[in-house]
Amino acid sequence: MIDLLQITNDPVFARRCDALDGMRLWVDLERLGKAERQAGRNTFISVHTMEDVGRIKSVLRRSPLMVRVNPLNPASAAEVDDALAQGADWLMLPMFSTATEVAEFSRLVDRRVPVTPLLETAQALECLDDWVGTPGLVEVFVGLNDLHLSLGCAFMFEPLAMGLVDRAAAIVHARGLRFGFGGIARLEQGHLPGRDVLAEHVRLGSRAVILSRTFHGAAGDTPFEQEIGTLRATEAALARRTAPQQQSDRARIAAAIQSIADSMAGAGRPGAVP
Repeated sequence: MIDLLQITNDPVFARRCDALDGMRLWVDLERLGKAERQAGRNTFISVHTMEDVGRIKSVLRRSPLMVRVNPLNPASAAEVDDALAQGADWLMLPMFSTATEVAEFSRLVDRRVPVTPLLETAQALECLDDWVGTPGLVEVFVGLNDLHLSLGCAFMFEPLAMGLVDRAAAIVHARGLRFGFGGIARLEQGHLPGRDVLAEHVRLGSRAVILSRTFHGAAGDTPFEQEIGTLRATEAALARRTAPQQQSDRARIAAAIQSIADSMAGAGRPGAVP
């Protein structure tokens, strides 16, 4: 079962998520440089605070709580300690470029909780072999939104069509670590429909995906719990595909991604999915 990563600082909604299987709650403390990187794009800029870590942790009974801290900086040691004191079960390091940064973050955490490096720069992708064996890592997550910008792509799923996510997944799995990538919208929504995104997660042995804002919809739409149930049923069906069926889907999805990317590049539109 793929972990569904839900970003929230709402205890009521977190409690609903916690009642479902395979959820991972996520408090997002990343601020440094994010607004500048994603200026003009319809992307999520968190307003979460350190106090939200404790607030969300207090309502969870089944689901782990992951906290994305800021990129490595002079205040990282204090931020790590504060997040752990508030009850974080898992820490994520964003926007690194070198193996040295991953090693220093791992040293600060000191195996107190699992660590997930968020691979979202071209430099981090290039040196993946150098840092994937860092002690304390349990998972590598590929952040397609910033990665596609770093690579100069027009559409966030282009690295998937280019085979770069396949390469990363193979390296991570060879180390015995968990692997995840990107975000997912409702199954029939998104520039690339959520169903196709989910198909690629299953093919690549992914264990984690972020639930996009489009997944939840507006008031009066299908209840969140029902949407999760539909996603899980689809995940199970996709897992039953034969290898030729998976490869056929892979080729079709890659062609669809390239078509979307070409359209976006021609129109000068940003490629991020909300």
